[in-house]
Amino acid sequence: MLALRSRPCLSLRQPLRVPCVVRPARARVVLAPVRAAEKGAREPEESDNTTLQLVAGALGTPAALLVCYSAYLLATTGDGLPPGPGGAYGAAEGVSYLSVVGVVGWSAYTKAKTGSGLPAGPAGLLGAAEGLSYLALLGAIGAFGYTAATGTIPGPFGR
Repeated sequence: MLALRSRPCLSLRQPLRVPCVVRPARARVVLAPVRAAEKGAREPEESDNTTLQLVAGALGTPAALLVCYSAYLLATTGDGLPPGPGGAYGAAEGVSYLSVVGVVGWSAYTKAKTGSGLPAGPAGLLGAAEGLSYLALLGAIGAFGYTAATGTIPGPFGR
């Protein structure tokens, strides 16, 4: 039988006054913090977003690398990736730019909401995607700025 007491728990983890559960254990009383599961509430599991983190990290990392390569090509040659067979390279470049902006936006939202960035994720993929996405976005902004300053903007806006 569990009894609630409003006595402070003597624990390094919970130094404040919290409700405690008195549990009899071999003729002694053990004080432990009341868990949310014992109150009937569901504790959030760490594996709730594992699949999302794995997919975002596995797709966001190569996308950020592709954006870095595209920004390098833009700064050195004045053009991005060639269209490729059936426009596949150009489409991959466009989707990569969108995914980099998405990862940076997700990271900024999480930082504003929780005070820390995205978790590392499985095998550190999401953390790698986050860091590379910030780097790719910075490189793309720099490449676009350099291209605009030198007057070699590709497409309908220049040349």
